[in-house]
Amino acid sequence: MRHLSVILSLICMLFTAVSAHAEKRVAFVVGNGAYKNVAQLPNPPIDAKAMAGVLRNVGFDVVEGTNLTRDKMTEKLLDFGKKAQGADVAVFFYAGHGIAISGSNYLLPIDADIKSEMDVKLGAAINIDLTLDQTMSDAKVKLVFLDACRDNPFAAKIKSNASTRSVSVQTGLAEMKSGEGTLIAFATGPGQTALDGQEGTNSPFTRALIAHITTPGVEIQQAMTEVRAQVNEETNKGQLPWGHTNLIGSVYLNPAPAPAPNATAPAATGSVPAAVASSSPGTDVELEFWRSVKESNKREELDAYLSSYPNGQFKSLALARIAAIENGPSTTTRNISSGVDPATFTEESNQVTEDQIGLDKGLRRDVQRRLTGLGFDTKVSGKFDEDTRTVIKRWQAARGYPTTGYFNKLQHKALLSEIVAATTTSSSDDSDDHPARRHSSGGGGRRSSGGGGGGGGGGGNPGAFMGGLVGGMMGGMLRH
Repeated sequence: MRHLSVILSLICMLFTAVSAHAEKRVAFVVGNGAYKNVAQLPNPPIDAKAMAGVLRNVGFDVVEGTNLTRDKMTEKLLDFGKKAQGADVAVFFYAGHGIAISGSNYLLPIDADIKSEMDVKLGAAINIDLTLDQTMSDAKVKLVFLDACRDNPFAAKIKSNASTRSVSVQTGLAEMKSGEGTLIAFATGPGQTALDGQEGTNSPFTRALIAHITTPGVEIQQAMTEVRAQVNEETNKGQLPWGHTNLIGSVYLNPAPAPAPNATAPAATGSVPAAVASSSPGTDVELEFWRSVKESNKREELDAYLSSYPNGQFKSLALARIAAIENGPSTTTRNISSGVDPATFTEESNQVTEDQIGLDKGLRRDVQRRLTGLGFDTKVSGKFDEDTRTVIKRWQAARGYPTTGYFNKLQHKALLSEIVAATTTSSSDDSDDHPARRHSSGGGGRRSSGGGGGGGGGGGNPGAFMGGLVGGMMGGMLRH
């Protein structure tokens, strides 16, 4: 039956290959925070890295950048504009300082130094309307997310140098209208300011975007309704995202698994653009293919999966399975409980999923003690700094989990289930973190929450830690 399933999967792939190659999805993702002439923002680079990862996971070619000067930002925009030509879906995401002058909105590179309205119009800032028109106008579907609705950090200088004529310097960003096939979403309403979030984490708006826009089977406008609800609740009704849409069809960034094909049912036409309705063609076929070979003891069957999906979501598991076949079982995971949820080996983790666990200082100490007890030595400080993130990656790699340096609920549960050689009970006096203290960020801009919290290292670039990867993952695979 397994061989029959593989054959059927390959046949299905032939039918989906055309649409898979036809789909063209591109994204521009930038987060500016290290400003040279105004208050810095700690979180936009973290927001950008998280958003870039989310979009790549659903098939986007991402032009990514953080802390860009005017020249570097222009280079990225030119690259994005070329890639967006003829795109089926183009996404524009920006986090950082933005300003509104005389009804027009501008994004601020980190080297911006604006003393007057003339500086803005001569190019010290980047006009959003012009930028979107020049880079995305040729795309079929255009999605714009602006986490830049903040106080104008140059407002005082501009007003002081505008003695000869009236200059309208606004709070937050000005209202924008979307053209055909476009959705524009702001972190908050026109003329209002948005929160930056606790330092080392994502802003409320970006966190909500990450949580909802790629939910399987959820249409983008429905997802934005969920985004607004989450931000409104998280900020105690202090911030309500706003947007304008002129989409002419249903847009799914991550469609739900398609039902079994019905030969007698006519294909639907006209309601959803074909390129938009299938954002990740072949995903269901890949899953079925993997299920058919994941327990195989024949290398050629696993090689067939890798050949068909060289960058597939189960690539690391397939390589680990091959290593197990060739080298025999590993003892690296001998202390791991056999009851680990299989989804632990595939479910991604990031700052958002870790925040959802609710790890206070005491619980972070507990995690560090457990890791040390398992042989992954780390300082028990209650802070997840860069060294701890590296140790977490080592532990994840040894267990066969996605190696990001961040926990999700399944990974945390798996860690708690492991037998360790050290006491892991946290002292009660270590259990409370200092609460975040909200304050305005200097002369304005994206309002931030200070205190640092326990996010630590949130700006790191998630990646695989290769040392011991194959050996460590074998134990996890053998449990299947």
